[in-house]
Amino acid sequence: MAVVARTYRGALRDLEHHGRIVVADAAGNVLYHYGDPYAITFARSAAKPMQAIAVCESGALEAYGVTEQELAVMCASHNGEPAQVALVERILGKAGLDSSYLQCGDAYPISEESKREMLRRGLPPDALHCDCSGKHAGMLLTAKIHGEDLTQYPAPDSPTQQRINEIICHVCGCGMEELFFAVDGCGVPVHALPMVKLAQGYARMSKPELLGERRGAAARRVTRAMTAYPYEVAGTGRLCTCLMSAFGDRLFGKSGAASFYGIGLKDRGIGIAVKLEDGCSEFMPGVVMKVLTDLGVISQQEQEKLGACWEPNIYNHHNQVVGRKEIDFSLLSDTCEQECV
Repeated sequence: MAVVARTYRGALRDLEHHGRIVVADAAGNVLYHYGDPYAITFARSAAKPMQAIAVCESGALEAYGVTEQELAVMCASHNGEPAQVALVERILGKAGLDSSYLQCGDAYPISEESKREMLRRGLPPDALHCDCSGKHAGMLLTAKIHGEDLTQYPAPDSPTQQRINEIICHVCGCGMEELFFAVDGCGVPVHALPMVKLAQGYARMSKPELLGERRGAAARRVTRAMTAYPYEVAGTGRLCTCLMSAFGDRLFGKSGAASFYGIGLKDRGIGIAVKLEDGCSEFMPGVVMKVLTDLGVISQQEQEKLGACWEPNIYNHHNQVVGRKEIDFSLLSDTCEQECV
């Protein structure tokens, strides 16, 4: 396995963290890589922008008056901050639904501040505060506009999930036989593909005209909502929000649980997929910053814009610096095996 990051305690190396990175074009060609670009990998929540294409194509956004801001939270793994929860409630209300229809499971917010407030008030975890509630709201609206059983939308054989499977295969340029399934934390199917295919999917979403008129318009609508409303996609202190707030005219990005990340370089037909093998997401901002810098998407100076998401120092309980986190890899060109510099 390929080392992407190390931690040091004092001057001594303490831990190593492994991962794999793929940069691909819209045709699925590997442009740069680090580690195995063909390893089968779960996209987890990084598939949400593709899943949201289904609600755009269904006509539900127009029928229920869903705004671009509300579409952004359908793509989200949100913090469960009050403004985000209110958006999910508003989406459901527009379709005559409420939180009792959500089947994402009950959870406390990702946001520690919001979680503490709920605990202070003696409130139990609930579905609205689950980070996937926006995605589930979008699935519900899709099922309702098609006149389908709203209790069955998470089922793998439901029309809702079958539509999503077809979209993911089309966007990622793969056959259905290449798509692997399991169950995600929120109860709906989760998809796995070769890393290069996931990078290709983000590449094709970055150049949506390649997807045809109808699907391309839906993909463009999704990425426009994400970059226009980056707070809704994640929240305070989160990489997705920091990244698109700083560089949303250049890219869109979405995290997946257990340290997956997808990025599309807008209008360039280039996608990036990153997987950290040990699921240690605290290293993802540093890895993403290095990939984007090495590719020339952002400058060394612009890395400072993501400072709120990345702290290389390790502190003890006395707030003393006792070690550091170091990102350590070089992308290789697939054509000549030269380092990307």
